[in-house]
Amino acid sequence: MTFQQLLFVGFAALVLSGAVSVVLLRNPLYGAFALITSFVGLSALYVLMGAQFIGAAQIVVYAGAIMMLFVFVIMLLNVRADEERPPRHRFPVWLALPLGLAFTVQVWFAVWGMTGERAPSGEAGTVERVGKNLMTRYLLPFELTSVLILLAVVGALHLAKREKE
Repeated sequence: MTFQQLLFVGFAALVLSGAVSVVLLRNPLYGAFALITSFVGLSALYVLMGAQFIGAAQIVVYAGAIMMLFVFVIMLLNVRADEERPPRHRFPVWLALPLGLAFTVQVWFAVWGMTGERAPSGEAGTVERVGKNLMTRYLLPFELTSVLILLAVVGALHLAKREKE
């Protein structure tokens, strides 16, 4: 096993452990920090695969700006563990296995069924190629994502304001 493969396995383990921690941690602030850890590992994986721009954008945009926004929203909502929570409905455990299997099959079809133009090996993560794709082919998903994030922040502010009143 080469050093680059060893780094890849190490960063992949970091990404997976961060993602599992996000799901398992009960404190939302610690979950956000675990998600930052996962984003940093993902950025390192991008750099190892030769997409330096995407790796740097991952750190600046997601681990920096978006996660700072999430942490501020979590702090703004001021979630307390000692407050009594209304009883939650338990998700049926018997439904988790079929849904997990369906998700796995969907990911398998998405990964193995990908077709389309492939970038030449030297320009996969260049600024020019990313900018061209982002502003032409993926413009609608890009704009919809920004609107979705804006709506999430407005909703969080509305919930925080309503709680104080």
